Amino acid sequence: MTNFPRYISNRIQNTASQSFSATVTKIGIGSIALGLMVMIIAFGILFGFKDAIRQKLFSITPHIRVAKFSANESYEEYPITKQTDLYRHYKNIPDIKHLQVSAQKAGILKTPEEMLGVVMKGISRDFDTTNFHSVMITGKPIQFNDTTYSKDILISKIIADKLKLNVGDNAIIYFLNAPDRPRKLNVSGIYETGLEEFDKTLIIGDLGLIQKINGWGADSVGAYEIYLKDFDAIQASSKVVQDKMQPDMKLEKVTDKFMGLFDWLGMLDRNMVIFLTLILFVACFNMISILLVLMMERTPMIGLFKALGSSNWQIRKIFLWSGFLMIFKGMVYGNIIGIGFCLIQQHFKLIPLDPANYYMNTVPITMNWGVIILLNLATVSLVLFVLLIPTFVITRIQPIKAIIFKK
Repeated sequence: MTNFPRYISNRIQNTASQSFSATVTKIGIGSIALGLMVMIIAFGILFGFKDAIRQKLFSITPHIRVAKFSANESYEEYPITKQTDLYRHYKNIPDIKHLQVSAQKAGILKTPEEMLGVVMKGISRDFDTTNFHSVMITGKPIQFNDTTYSKDILISKIIADKLKLNVGDNAIIYFLNAPDRPRKLNVSGIYETGLEEFDKTLIIGDLGLIQKINGWGADSVGAYEIYLKDFDAIQASSKVVQDKMQPDMKLEKVTDKFMGLFDWLGMLDRNMVIFLTLILFVACFNMISILLVLMMERTPMIGLFKALGSSNWQIRKIFLWSGFLMIFKGMVYGNIIGIGFCLIQQHFKLIPLDPANYYMNTVPITMNWGVIILLNLATVSLVLFVLLIPTFVITRIQPIKAIIFKK
C-alpha cells in the first residue's frame, strides 16, 4: 500500500469520539488554533496601533522638516526662500513623495469670555489634505483665495472646548511680537489627533497671514515639510536630503523630535517578538506531549507493525501524518477565528480604548495578509519539524514488549 502511513493515520483520526485518541486529537487541534488565532490578532493590533499613531502624527507633522539653522528655541522662525535647489528640484529626488511649505508663530487666541496661548501653523495650497482629512471631525478645510490671506482656521477639539468655539464662530488672535496687530479669524473646522502635544496648542491657518505679520515676501517660508515614499528608510533618505540642503539649514527627523513615541513603538515590537516566541514554544510543547500520548496509546500497534516488517521511518510517518492533520485543522480554525475577529473589530470597532492613554478611541486593526501567510507557514514548518523529535521514541520500541504492552 503506497499510502500506508496516511491510511493508518486517517483511521486513528477517525476513531470513535469517546475514545482517548479523539480527545487528545481535539486538544492538539485546539492548541494550534488558539496559538495561531492569538498571533493573528496580536499582529493585527500591533500593526493597527503603529499605523494609527503614524497616521495621526503625520497628519500634523512631516517625516522630515527643513528650516533655517538657529540657536533660538522659541517658535519664531527665520525665513527661507523657495528659490533653493532643494525646493525647486525635490521631484528629482526619488525618496521624496511630497514637499510642502509652512511657517509657525505663537500668539493668544481670544474670545469674549476666554483666551488661550496657541501656536499657529501656516499652510498653503500645497498642504497635503489627504493625511489631515483622517483627523477632521467637523467643518471643512481652509478656503484659500488669490487676493489676500484666508481668515479661516482649523482648531483642535480641546481648544474648541476650552474657548467654547464651534464651526462658524469668530475669534481674535494676538501675535506675540505684534500685539498691536490683532486679526479676526473664522473657525472653519475642528480636528482631533489624540496627541496632546498638538491638540492643546496648535491651530492651523493661512501661511499668507504669518508672512504678512512677519513682513516676509511671498517666496519666504518658515520650513520645508517633506514626506517620504518609504518612512522606514528615513535614515538613508535624510542623508540624501541633507546633501541637497544649503549650509545654513538644519534637518529635523520626526523620529528624533518624538523619540519617546517611537521608542514606545519599538518596545511594542520587542514585546511582540517575546510574546510570539512563548506562544510558539507552548504550541510545540503541547504537540510533542500529545504525539507522545498517542504513541503510548498505540504501542501495541507499533509493535505489531514492526513484527510485520514495517520500518521505523514508515511507522514514524503514521504519527507525523497525524500531527500534520491536527496542525492543518487547527490552522483552519485559527485563521477563521483570528481573521474573523480582526475584520469584525476593523469594521464595527466593538472594543473601546481610553484616548488619554492610547491616542485613539477603539482598538485599531490593520490586516497585513503577507504577515498572516508567513505566520501560517512558520507555524506549520516549526511544529512539523519539532514533531520529528518524539517520533524517535519509535526506534527504541521492541516488537515483543510492545505487543504485550498494557496501557
